[in-house]
Formats: sequence, structure tokens, C-alpha cells
Amino acid sequence: MPLRIRFLPLFCSFVLAGCALPNGLHTEGHALNADTLHSERTLSGVTLSNAAWPAKDWWNSLRDPQLAILIQQALQSSPDLQVADARARQASAAVLSAQANRMPTLDAGGNFTRERLSEVQDPLGQGGEVYSVREVSASFNYTFDLWGGQRAAWEAAVGRANASEVDRRAARLTLSADVARAYNSLGQAYAMQDLAQSDLERTRTMLNLAQRRFQAGLDSKFQYQQTESLEAAADSTLTDAKEQVRAAGIRLAVLLGQGPDRALSLPRPHLIAPEAVSLPATLPAELLGRRPDLVAARWRVEAASKDIKVSRTAFYPNINLTAAAGSQSLAGFAPLGNPSRFYSFGPAISLPIFDGGRLRADLASTNAGYDLAVAQYNQALVKALGDIGDTITRLTSLNVQIEQQERARDIAKDSWANAMQRYSAGVGNYLDALSVQQQLIQSERQLASLNAQRTDTAILLMQALGGGFQPSDSSTAAQNVAVNQAY
Repeated sequence: MPLRIRFLPLFCSFVLAGCALPNGLHTEGHALNADTLHSERTLSGVTLSNAAWPAKDWWNSLRDPQLAILIQQALQSSPDLQVADARARQASAAVLSAQANRMPTLDAGGNFTRERLSEVQDPLGQGGEVYSVREVSASFNYTFDLWGGQRAAWEAAVGRANASEVDRRAARLTLSADVARAYNSLGQAYAMQDLAQSDLERTRTMLNLAQRRFQAGLDSKFQYQQTESLEAAADSTLTDAKEQVRAAGIRLAVLLGQGPDRALSLPRPHLIAPEAVSLPATLPAELLGRRPDLVAARWRVEAASKDIKVSRTAFYPNINLTAAAGSQSLAGFAPLGNPSRFYSFGPAISLPIFDGGRLRADLASTNAGYDLAVAQYNQALVKALGDIGDTITRLTSLNVQIEQQERARDIAKDSWANAMQRYSAGVGNYLDALSVQQQLIQSERQLASLNAQRTDTAILLMQALGGGFQPSDSSTAAQNVAVNQAY
């Protein structure tokens, strides 16, 4: 058998493997339905109200004008928002570029060339001749969008631009929530500083009493030294609390887009408290349009589906129309005379037959990109419902803990007053007074921490519910797009 015939099947297999056909390539991603992610039992017992969606300026519900001013300052000067704004402008520019690719192009140009030919270049073989050439031309080019690939590319760019715009609004929500949380942390730091100051004053009062009792021979030197150690520890705690105030102030100043010295002029926060917690009665259905990260994720799914169409149209034949006309003449001749004119016109058709698998690889990549966008959307949806469930559970628990801790604090405060009266009268036990003091300090610190946690969790709930985000008409339209790919 001839050698060429032996290798014919192998050659054919290579050709078929590289043929530009999209057969067998498809997507695998399927978007989750929010109604299938059950959260009824987790959210049971929570008050439901149609008015429970956060307002656009949700931070006003914390009733602190200082906080509102700081959030407005952050929204105006934060570098984080400047980054998000720049990305949104980039995406908008990409839309204009995709739209321009759908339009025909018309170019015009002209040049004047003066050249001296060598002996080799001169047709007469003499060389040394100098020529001046004038040229004026115009060219036209248009690619027919027979299969809608160019339109799909434009729609994909629009989808990404919409996603970037929603991302910009999501960045504003994140920044406002971070400022509110940092403001709350600064308030907690001040509260802890006040408690540390009160503890130091209580400890010094106890040290003065212990010193008098030691000098009178009523207490041992060991008891007096133990009180001295307690006073030194309270002084150290106050120093640390002051440092925590400075650190919290610097973190807030950074969020405001300013230097650390801004922390020195920050007003002391009030102890902000959230309103009673309630949830929207339309969860989870309306959550898809209320959380900016979910809206942006759906836009990216839609854009990825358009990318698939762009990749598929590359397998089909394409027609391109080109035309050119102009005049080219030597100096001294009529530039627009008949001998100087030239033109060309004609369509061109192209069809990929063998490309080594490049087009199939591109389509496989865009299919995977779609699956990735769907997976990220599913991830964002599950996280959104998880965030709400977690914050509601924590808020419910914190409310109970605060009530319990307030009772414990009140009992410890009464016990401390009674213990000090008995101790100062000489009828109480020193260790009893010391133990009660420690219980009071711990109760007050725990209560302050729980109150700060409740406010922080309430802020996170506002963010989890979308923070007052209202989708535009185009964003609403994206919610009606079937994100399960039909290809």
C-alpha cells in the first residue's frame, strides 16, 4: 500500500479535529431560584412589614446628625468611590466602542511625495530623476452583521456597563455602612474609656480606704498590696482604652478619605441605638432587585450569554464590503484628470474551515465564562439570604442578652454599694468587696460591648437588605431575563 494512502486516515482525522464547527459545546450553569432557598423557619417570629425595606438614607434611622454628616463627607471624597466611578466610566466607554464597531467606516487621506530614483529604480536605467507624486484618496468599509454577532457584542458591553454602574452604587452602600460601623466602634471605644476611668476612680477610692485600714492595723500588708496592684492594673486598662479611641478615630478618618490627623477633630459619637427590628414581607422575592450585588451579578450573566452568541457567529460565513477611490498624479499633470483617477469596489466573503480548533476553544472559554457568571450569581444569592438570616438571629439573641446583662449589672451595682458600706464600716470582708467590684466592672463592660454589637449588627442588616438601593428601569429589565442559557 502506498505510503500516502496509509497516512490518509491520520491526515483526515487531523483535518476533522480542526474543522470550525461548534457542535458538542454547551453551557452547564443553572441559576438558583430564590424561592427554593428556604429561610422561613430561621426568620420565623420576626415582625414583617412592607415598609421594612431600608430607605436610601437609612443611616438617619440611627438618629445621629453627626453620623449623617460624616457619611456625606465620605461619599464625596473617598478614594474607594473614585475607583468605582472610574471603572463605571471605563465600562461606558466600552459600550461606545462596541457600538462604533457596528458602524461603517469612511477614511480620507492625502500625501505629497518627492523622491529621487536610483539607476536600478528608474525604468529607463538612467537614474537621478526627481519625481513629485500627489495622492488623494478615500476608503469605505462595512461588515454586514448577518448573524447578530456585532449586536450581541454591543449588548454584552451594555450589560457590563450596567453591572459597573450597579457596582458603583454598591460601593456607596458598602462605604456608608463601613463609616457607620467605624463610627459605632469609635463610640464603643469612648464608652470603654469612660468605664476604665470609672474603674480607676473606684479602685483609687478603695486604695485610699485600704491604706487607712492598713495604717490602723485593721488590714494586712498583703491586702493593701493587692489593692495597690488592682489600682495599677486599672491605670493600665485606661491607657489601653485611650489608645483604642485613637486607633478607632484613625480608622474612621481613613474611610472619610483623609489623613490620620482628621481623627483629632472628630466629634465624640453618641451612643447610637437601632430601631426595633422588622423584615420586609416580600422576602425573598424582591431581594433580587433590592441588593445591588445581586442585580450586578444578573447583568453579568446576561452579558456572558451575549458573549456566547458572539463566539458562535464566528463559525458562520461573513460578508465585508470595501470601496476606495482617489487620484494619484505626478507634479505637472492634472491631479483630477482621467489618467490619475483610481477606484476599487467589491464584497468579500469569508468562511472558517480549518483553524486548528481556535474558534472551538474561544466558544468553550465563553461557555465557561457564562457558567462562572451563573455560579457567582448563585453564590451571591445564597450569601444574601445567609447574611439576612445570620443578622436576624444575632439581633434576636443580642436583645435577649442585653436584657439579661442589664439585670446582672443592676444587681452588681447594688452589691458593690452594699459591700463598700459594710467594708468602710469595718463589718464587711475585704475579699467580698473586691469580688463584687470585679463583677460590676465585668458587667458594665459586657453590657457596653453587647450594645455596640447590636448597633453593628443592625447596620449589617441594613446593608444585607440592599441599603435603600432602587433599581433603574434597565436594572429591573435585567431581573426578567432568563439566566438559564438556551444554547
